[in-house]
Amino acid sequence: MQSKKLVWHIFPVNLFITLGAMFLVTWYGSVTLHSFYNTQMAESLEDRAWLIEDQVIHFMSSGQYKELEEFCRKSGRKSFTRITVILPSGVVIADSNEDAHGMENHGDRPEIKTAFKGETGSSVRFSATLAKNMLYVAVPLYAETGISNRDKGNAPLAVLRVSLPVSAIDHILYGVQLKIAFGAILVAIVAAIGTMVVARRISRPLELIKEGAERFAKGDFEKPLALSEDMALEVQTLSDSMNHMARQLEERINTIVQQRNEQNTVLSSMLESVIVVDTKGKVVGINKAASKLLNIRIQDAAGKSIQEVIRNIHLQRLVGKILASDKAVMEEIVLAKEGRDLFLQTNGVKLFNSGGKSFGALMVLNDVTRLRRLETVRRDFVANVSHELKTPITSIKGYAETILDSGLADAEQAKKFLEIIVRQSNQLHAIVNDLLSLARIEQETDKEDIVVTRGKVGDVLQAAVQVCSVKAQEKDIAIHMDCVDDLQCVMDSSLMEQAVSNLVINAIKYSDPGGRVEIRGYETEQDGEEMIAVSVRDYGVGIGKEHLPRLFERFYRSDKARSRKLGGTGLGLAIVKHIAQAHNGKVSVESELGKGSVFTILLPINKGD
Repeated sequence: MQSKKLVWHIFPVNLFITLGAMFLVTWYGSVTLHSFYNTQMAESLEDRAWLIEDQVIHFMSSGQYKELEEFCRKSGRKSFTRITVILPSGVVIADSNEDAHGMENHGDRPEIKTAFKGETGSSVRFSATLAKNMLYVAVPLYAETGISNRDKGNAPLAVLRVSLPVSAIDHILYGVQLKIAFGAILVAIVAAIGTMVVARRISRPLELIKEGAERFAKGDFEKPLALSEDMALEVQTLSDSMNHMARQLEERINTIVQQRNEQNTVLSSMLESVIVVDTKGKVVGINKAASKLLNIRIQDAAGKSIQEVIRNIHLQRLVGKILASDKAVMEEIVLAKEGRDLFLQTNGVKLFNSGGKSFGALMVLNDVTRLRRLETVRRDFVANVSHELKTPITSIKGYAETILDSGLADAEQAKKFLEIIVRQSNQLHAIVNDLLSLARIEQETDKEDIVVTRGKVGDVLQAAVQVCSVKAQEKDIAIHMDCVDDLQCVMDSSLMEQAVSNLVINAIKYSDPGGRVEIRGYETEQDGEEMIAVSVRDYGVGIGKEHLPRLFERFYRSDKARSRKLGGTGLGLAIVKHIAQAHNGKVSVESELGKGSVFTILLPINKGD
């Protein structure tokens, strides 16, 4: 059932009380007036009886009953009063309104009985003779002996009864009661209006307080409660308390919002994935990193079970383990995503409220895939370096020991061994130099220590040609350079010269004697971005397609025997790749067996620099 407003609780009750009070006052007034008028009329009738007492006694004492009856008739008409004389036997000897001889015995009438006892009797009752309600007053009459009615020693001679219809009294009372009722109605109307005004005066500030409370509940604290100063002290105190509460709520909500924003900022900026679950294993929230890792929207994850969000049995079990343990849980798990394995370092802890009761768990997922891959690369690199260094060192050691054992008796053989030692030493020197170059490039790239300036690409290409010209002449290789005039790029010229030189030397190594190597510098567009391209083309043996994806890895050789024979270290192309990446560029290769290869370095133009 819908609740009523306060005014409709106050108004009906007050109105009912007011009307009830008016009814009681009216009723009591009517009863009091009725009693008062009856008393006054009875006294008036008694006075009338005493006024005609002497005449009635005179007529009775002289036996003039006819004259008595006539006297009663005349007196009754003049005073509008019914006059009756009754003997002690109850016989009516005179009546102003009726024939006394035809009237019944009145000895049993209560007022008659009282009067014959020497007292004034009165009663209100229905008159069978007149067929109406009458007020009767009867007084005792004594003989003309001078004995007054107060003398109780003699019996009354007769009883003189006077009466009036009650309707006369009722008529008077009706007028008075009508005025009282009219006044009561006016008072009730005024009281109702006053009650409504008072009720509204009480309820209106409460309604304003209610509206203010609703605003506060919605988070609107800009407009405080403002009540007039003439309000009741209790209402004003309540209003002040509400405003104080609103200020405290606003401060606390602002604090909570600020803390939540700070928390969201921290969580969203974290590289680690964060997942919060409740005690039932349902997701309470995740951050952006977790959304990206699990490939699910943040709003879609909330409220779902961990099994719906994470399709990984190991991670699901880990959540259960965290919820079951009071200690921090750390594990490393593997998560399959888009056809590759992600290595996740997980840290989980149960969450407790201020009462010490658990309400969920927090899990942090740190993607260590890159670290694991770097560890793998490091292991492979160490293994490759060990292998690459082991070969020349073993050769040098072996031939040196052979020379020591055999001495220099055979000069021709000793010379041959020494040439091998020198060749392996050169190979070892080349490997060490390339390793140092690669380490230096990576270090400068990580620390952003590479110094770049705007320079001409043609100058870099020309310098690389000069560096490689001796090797080209040894194999009768013709080098053709074609570069756009005034083509400029923001770069580290020495590093770019090294990268181009490595590509040219590779091209010379894998070209047949009398072949040709082409070097080009030009502008191109890739993925909507203008780039500067430096390409080196050879027409040598070419490279198989299966080797192209790994060609820029360290120590990777498509033809190991040929590479070692030609003095390759397996690091030249890796150096080229790192130099290109240090300039925010990249390197690519196109090759076909028997037709040669094209290596291309792409660098951003950076026109604004």
